[in-house]
Amino acid sequence: QVQLVESGGGLVQAGGSLRLSCAASGFTFSRYRMRWYRQAPGKERELVADITSAAGSTNYADSVKGRFTISRDNAKNTVYLQMNSLKPEDTGVYYCNVRNVNAMDYWGKGTLVTVSS
Repeated sequence: QVQLVESGGGLVQAGGSLRLSCAASGFTFSRYRMRWYRQAPGKERELVADITSAAGSTNYADSVKGRFTISRDNAKNTVYLQMNSLKPEDTGVYYCNVRNVNAMDYWGKGTLVTVSS
């Protein structure tokens, strides 16, 4: 079955950096667009970034453009989110997501990112 396991979260001061990883299994990773979402306390889950199957195209939320970079390694079935110049408003649980051909969403359990001011 589809499994997504996020890692790399933690506590960091404002201006710092973190690199999140999401290890995928149970599907042909290289064929699917991958997404990173986040959910801040008391807020809706929002799309942060996505990347096409061959990594030919990426998209970012306006709030993270220029600071975050999504990438993938299809040989390792892993998608990454490099987060630089972190701000307190980046605090939240970060989730990896894949949507199958039937539009069913799969989620990992998330990794917590806390940015202190």
